[in-house]
Amino acid sequence: MQNLGHMRNGSAHDHFLLTPETFVRAPLPGMRNATAIVHAAPANGADFTAYTVEFETGGTMETGAAQMFLYVLHGFVTVDQTTLSPGQYAYLPPGERTHISAHGAARALVIEKIHAILEGQTPDAFTGDEQAVDAIPLDSEPDIEVRHLLPNDVTFDFAVNTMTYPPGSALPMVESHIMEHGLLMLEGGGIYRLGDRWYPVKAGDFIWMAPFCAQWFGALGKTPAKYIIYKDWNRHPLSRI
Repeated sequence: MQNLGHMRNGSAHDHFLLTPETFVRAPLPGMRNATAIVHAAPANGADFTAYTVEFETGGTMETGAAQMFLYVLHGFVTVDQTTLSPGQYAYLPPGERTHISAHGAARALVIEKIHAILEGQTPDAFTGDEQAVDAIPLDSEPDIEVRHLLPNDVTFDFAVNTMTYPPGSALPMVESHIMEHGLLMLEGGGIYRLGDRWYPVKAGDFIWMAPFCAQWFGALGKTPAKYIIYKDWNRHPLSRI
């Protein structure tokens, strides 16, 4: 049905919200029987790239020069010789060519970032399972669960976490900080404050937040809200120059 130009998307100099009804798909170099929905990239001012890969049966892609984090959303994705199911993920270091494939229809979130090397160290490749990661409470909000998917190790220059909110829970404060964010809503929904704007959000939406963007989230509805979130981490602010 014609929506007469209406959309839920919103943007400002320090953030944007992208919603599934506006997604545009296009393959990236190295993809076969797969396509990408690019959510954030240097073209919009981000220091990382985030996209969803949609694999057809037999779809393939390869890693490139940047380090990569891949989180399976649907179906089964094989990274090298390891097959991952929804909620499982892989970290792949920069400079290594790794074959990624799907035997059936599948979707995965991919985050790529040029690695800011510290003391000549580069992380090793590994795979993980979100459900095997201990959930810890968020500061003064014991009902909000955080799972840290990457190790607490300074060789990693970014972090990826999942956060789960029971209905009616909210961040305890409006945050404003130097870390840049990319966020994909996985389940449920709520209200996100970005800068001086307020957005209703739900599963499938993507949010980019620039450094020092004011941000706050409250979960609404009858089911928990959950998202996966990226932030740059473990590096001095001058490393951005």
